[in-house]
Amino acid sequence: MNAKAAFAAILEVFEEQGIDPVPVHGNRPGSTGRRRIPIMASVTFTQANNDRNLTGQTPEAFWNSIAHVPLLSVGINCALGPKEMRPRVEDLSRCAPVYLSVYPNAGLPDPLSETGFPETPESLAPQLGAWAEEGLLNIVGGCCGTTPAHIARMAAAVREHTPRVIPSFADPGVLRLSGLEALNISAGTNFVNVGERTNVTGSPKFQKLVLAGDYEGAVAVARQQVENGAQIIDVNMDEGMLDGVSAMTRFLQLIGPEPEIARVPVMVDSSKWSVLEAGLQCLQGKGVVNSISLKEGEEKFLEQARRIRRLTKRGRPTTFHGGRKFARGRTNCSSRRSDFLPRTSFLIRTSSR
Repeated sequence: MNAKAAFAAILEVFEEQGIDPVPVHGNRPGSTGRRRIPIMASVTFTQANNDRNLTGQTPEAFWNSIAHVPLLSVGINCALGPKEMRPRVEDLSRCAPVYLSVYPNAGLPDPLSETGFPETPESLAPQLGAWAEEGLLNIVGGCCGTTPAHIARMAAAVREHTPRVIPSFADPGVLRLSGLEALNISAGTNFVNVGERTNVTGSPKFQKLVLAGDYEGAVAVARQQVENGAQIIDVNMDEGMLDGVSAMTRFLQLIGPEPEIARVPVMVDSSKWSVLEAGLQCLQGKGVVNSISLKEGEEKFLEQARRIRRLTKRGRPTTFHGGRKFARGRTNCSSRRSDFLPRTSFLIRTSSR
């Protein structure tokens, strides 16, 4: 969540100061006449036998969470040595269509060794050289325990090898969501189960619990939804007796630390923009917005769409209920102006009803 907030802030500053990012497949620096600065992302995994990062996400779930950011690279750094880091590097390499960076420690910390880390320049560099030979690396360096001697050896070990080829996906219309785990939805995906009992307008039981302030009971409803097969949970706090922003924020903050719930993506559901925005700011993963509408005009719609795109890049305009032909026209509008995916919008419509 901190990474997503940082990227949102960076992109706001870029917009204010007339700066463009440098995405992998973008124009060459300087070709637009504006100042251009690359954005790089990196994540840390701390447990040798666990594929979860510090906040509990898998490598693919982490990538899905930040895939909307125009990144030059994504990578893994710190905490682990190359042996322990490799499986996570392979996972990230398969799913991230940007450059890949790797900055391992000089092995796991060892207080009994002379330097505090077991890997010497002579033992660390050949391991990274083998990764480069197998096409896993674009950017390489060292983190804790590495020295200028380590870096020099690494550079020599990878210099003669071909950089990693960035993967290209045959179906760019795949909807890539995440909680602590990834959920990828394509045209070939069967029905997606959306749990709607965490919705005060659709579940009398949930409504009573929230109105009574029994958020522990409300969290139990969400847990039951996931246990019963929900692949996304829909959270709605649109009730006249509720402060929607406060209720949405509190509930999402309570389910966030619950791994059995937080493993699935969240659909933030409201007819109020303030509630949608508050909900998005509480999501660690890549969620879904339900919904924004053209009823206030195209400019307001696009303003909200851009904000959603900055925070998550996945939305669902309500006007799609007006019929398929009408929906296509509205989708074309948002595609031209805010780079939404037409297929994605229809997938969510089909999956949530």
